[in-house]
Amino acid sequence: MIDPLTTWQQVTDALSGPAQPGTDAAQAAPQEDFDTAFSVLDLAIEEADRQRQPAASRAELRLYLASLHALYGDVASDETQLTLAEAARLSPDVREQPLFLALSAELDARLRGPEATYPDVRAVHGDPLSRFHTMSALALADRWQEALDVHLPVQDLPAHLGWRLRSWQADCEENLGHTEAALHLYAEAARLARGVSRASMLQEQAALHLQLGQPMEAAAILERARTLYPDLGDLSGTLDPDATAGALGLASWHYLMAQALLNQDQTDAALERIQEADRLERLAGDPSYGVALVYGQVLVAQARQSDAIPHFDQALALAGPEDRPYALHELGVAFLDLDRPLDARDRLESAANVADYPFVPEVLADIAEAEYRLGRLQEAQTTAELALAQGAVVPASLVLGSVEMDYYHLDEALDHYLRVSREAAPGTRDWVTAEQMAADIMAQQGYPDPTAAYLHAQQALEYTDPSDDWYGTLQEHLTRAETLIGTHKGRTLN
Repeated sequence: MIDPLTTWQQVTDALSGPAQPGTDAAQAAPQEDFDTAFSVLDLAIEEADRQRQPAASRAELRLYLASLHALYGDVASDETQLTLAEAARLSPDVREQPLFLALSAELDARLRGPEATYPDVRAVHGDPLSRFHTMSALALADRWQEALDVHLPVQDLPAHLGWRLRSWQADCEENLGHTEAALHLYAEAARLARGVSRASMLQEQAALHLQLGQPMEAAAILERARTLYPDLGDLSGTLDPDATAGALGLASWHYLMAQALLNQDQTDAALERIQEADRLERLAGDPSYGVALVYGQVLVAQARQSDAIPHFDQALALAGPEDRPYALHELGVAFLDLDRPLDARDRLESAANVADYPFVPEVLADIAEAEYRLGRLQEAQTTAELALAQGAVVPASLVLGSVEMDYYHLDEALDHYLRVSREAAPGTRDWVTAEQMAADIMAQQGYPDPTAAYLHAQQALEYTDPSDDWYGTLQEHLTRAETLIGTHKGRTLN
């Protein structure tokens, strides 16, 4: 007779592997042998059916099978649903069991998201396997704190679920804005996971470090993750499912490393990584919004805006509703850099119309820049003032300074550029522009404060290339201001 619990133990043994979590041996050890796990369950179900074992026992075996299907996520929703239906057909009483209730709730959450029904209390307080799927259901339904509140010690779960528990918990903490907690949980998930699963968790860690503006930390973690990928051989032609999964995992690694390198101004190395990510995704037949967007960003960093446009267009085509304004914004800025203000304004206005886009003030400042380049000074000023009021201080002030200069309102223009000088990071392009303009305006005003003019000219010169036309102009301002300072110091005061 087939015993469901004994069969489940054989399944978890196949999914655990011989290596201990956190050891180098885990890199090479067979990991999560789902083929064997499914084979064990399929054979057990076939034999139990042949022997006409009690319906409750046969239904329980199918619940374990549904649990495995559920780990594959959306791609196995149909299999999960069919397996649960078969279990309920065999034994209607199974509908009252915590595991059936938990798996049903998880399936409902995958299909309906936040609109899913709340998991039955019997599932929330059931056995560890039921509680694991209950937590998954709550997380999928965006009930992140409720998911974290499910009591489930990791040691109560088989190895193949322990790291997944920590991953779910990390995802919930991240969605709640608790980034440090999420980092620790992903690190724990990586320690518990094996092989490529461990690499995936390390990559989640690296992605959070990138969000925190820590590219060096991200790169160090990614170097660890890279060693966990097996040799995929010469990936070309049609890929089987395993090779496709491996290619996409490695594409994600290259995508994250490209960002880490880009944020360290290593644009050539970043370009190599994002090109490889793009190649692997296309080979797997699954191009992504993220890779297309970062590809464009790397090219922009290399001042190759024309080459970047097709990649931003592709990102826009692949973007979901929440990602569209980001792609539109990148396109708009690239068109501005190419001095195509009409094209820029069209994309930027579309981005500005997305109410929950977090960078609407910056988009408004960019729209103001487009209006300025189109010679629509009043529209540029009005839009820039709106952007300034909403917090886009530096880009809006630069536009306002340009508008006031066109009106030859030197005092007002100087105020705007001095604001940029105070708010922008020293050495950045915006800061250098503000310093250059401040020195030039003070010169046009007749050096009312030669010391201030000298300081602005001196600071701008430090970051201005000698081949730039500004360089000679700034030297003249510096020399004139220095002369006036010396004259003032030599006067006899009455």
